[in-house]
Order: sequence, then structure tokens, then C-alpha cells
Amino acid sequence: MTVRTRLLVLLSALALLAGVATASVLHASARAERRNQAPADGPRITPGRVTLTQPGRMVFRNMAWGPHRDELVSVPAADPAGPRTASHVRCLRFYAASGTGVCLQAVHGPVSDTYRAVVLDASLHERARYDVPGIPSRARVSPSGRYAAWTAFVGGDSYAGSRFSTRAAIVDTRTGALTPSLEAYRVVKDGRTYHATDVNFWGVTFAADDRTFYATLATRGTTYLVRGDLRTRTLTVLHQNVECPSLSPDGTRVAFKKRVAGLPGDAPWRLYVLDLRTLRETPLAETRSVDDQAVWRDPHTLVYALPGDYGADLYELPADGTGHPHRTAASAVSPAYVG
Repeated sequence: MTVRTRLLVLLSALALLAGVATASVLHASARAERRNQAPADGPRITPGRVTLTQPGRMVFRNMAWGPHRDELVSVPAADPAGPRTASHVRCLRFYAASGTGVCLQAVHGPVSDTYRAVVLDASLHERARYDVPGIPSRARVSPSGRYAAWTAFVGGDSYAGSRFSTRAAIVDTRTGALTPSLEAYRVVKDGRTYHATDVNFWGVTFAADDRTFYATLATRGTTYLVRGDLRTRTLTVLHQNVECPSLSPDGTRVAFKKRVAGLPGDAPWRLYVLDLRTLRETPLAETRSVDDQAVWRDPHTLVYALPGDYGADLYELPADGTGHPHRTAASAVSPAYVG
């Protein structure tokens, strides 16, 4: 092979490599651009003003791909699948009541992420912020807006696992007084003070009296529903096998997820409603495993998230065990009914 032939072969190889590199860059760029665009069949999302007091609205975390992914968006409560108004406020978990919101956020650092809880006013302006010791999983605000609560994983990353640790915190949004962990409260079980080194709490839900709340206590391999008292700082065990309780608007029932024997270890839950007066359980008409803290849309209907194409979709079903679940909003999680 002559020198000239070798040179032509080398130049051809370099040209081919350059073409492959250019095609790879263009392909990666196009793929990134597609990720930053909403799917053609996805919800219509436009930036605008979002408040926590606008009548007849629902606010949630938008999961649809595009420039507004993870932002709080607002839709008509009567049309959850309708056009979304985006706020530019990003949250991993969210809840709101009476013009007060709590937004759990990730703070991206050069080495690892940290997390924080931000208390929002009705216009989504920051009122206060608090460090969160791990990955956020649950958020709630009391009906009056005075108290906010959140739960974070500080060891493990799933309630389905056998080894995990959580922290549940409550803050007075008026005074800023923070209880960083419910482990500071006294636990009463079977009429006696209960002590154990393995207690975990999660899934706070508030009553309307600005004193009573409910949560999950886990200890020695069993979960319990506990009733909390913000004044006496006590937690009283009420019922076994209750996780992520959600108190009904009239304060008489708790929706929860229950571990059911015989189900897969990574999908062990079914939705139930517990009558707090009789402690009678009613299984709901959802046959899939629900790893969420359900929200009461009204006294008769529950809303909850299940895995979807872009992270999660919202479903609803009757709270009395009848009917069938149906999807109400795709690419959505952490709903709150405001106004």
C-alpha cells in the first residue's frame, strides 16, 4: 500500500469517526430536548398565578416531562385532567390547607442532595424553612393552617422494606416552634408508658381542633395507629396494622394502607377505612398496592397516587368500599384541595 493510499484510508477513517461523533451528539441533544418537552398527548401547561385560596381548585406536583416538571400546578377541582397553571415552585411532596402550604424540596449540591421543608403562604411565597434529615415522603397541614408536618426517610428508602428509619416533624407555622421528631413524645400503649429503641413514626394527619393528630407508630415489626395530643405531647396507641393515616373531614374515620398477608413483599398494601368510634375496618375497592397517604376529596371520596408512565398518576374511589377506582389525572402526585 502506497503512502498516498494509506493517507486516504486514514482520512476516510477520521471522517467516519467524526460523523459518528456528530450523530451521537445530535441524538443526545434531541433526546434531552424531548425530555424537556411535554409529550404531544400530555396535559396543556402554561405558567401563571397559582394561589392556595382560589375557590374550586386543586394544586399538586406536576410530573409531566417538560419545563414545568416537579412544579406545583393548579387545575379546576372538578376537572383534574384539564389545563394546568404552573407556579415555578418545585416540590417533591406538598400539601396545603387554609392558605398555608408545606413544600418538601431537594437542594442539589456538588456531592449529594440535601432536603428542606418550606412553609408557604397563600401566594406560594416562603414564610419559613427547616432542614429535613432525609428523603421526604409525606406532608400534611392542619385544617386551620396552623400546623404543618412532614416525614423523611433517614435510613432505607421504602416503607416496604424490613429495615428503614423515619423522622416525623411538626411545626407551629405561627410561632415557628419545631418538634423535629415525634420520638420526643410519650407513647402510651395498653394504658402504660411504652419504651423501645426501635420506634419510628410517619404519616401525620391533623384534626380540626389544632390539638389532635394521628400518625403511624412502628415498633418490633408491627405498625399501629396512634392519636397524638399537641398540648400534652403524648401518643396513644389505638389500632394495629395501620400505615399512612388520613383523617376524614368530619374527623370520624381514617383512611389508611394496610399490610395484607399473602401479598408480595414489595407490594403488600391495600386501602382501608377505619371507623374511629367502633374500630371497624372497611376494605376499599382498589386491588392494587397503594403506597401513598390518601387525600379526602370530600367526605365520600378518596384520592391517591399509583405509579404511572411519568412517575405517578392520581386515582379516586368511594370511601365506603363500593364502586371502582378510576384515574383522574396523569403525571400528578401530592394533591391538595384549596379555596
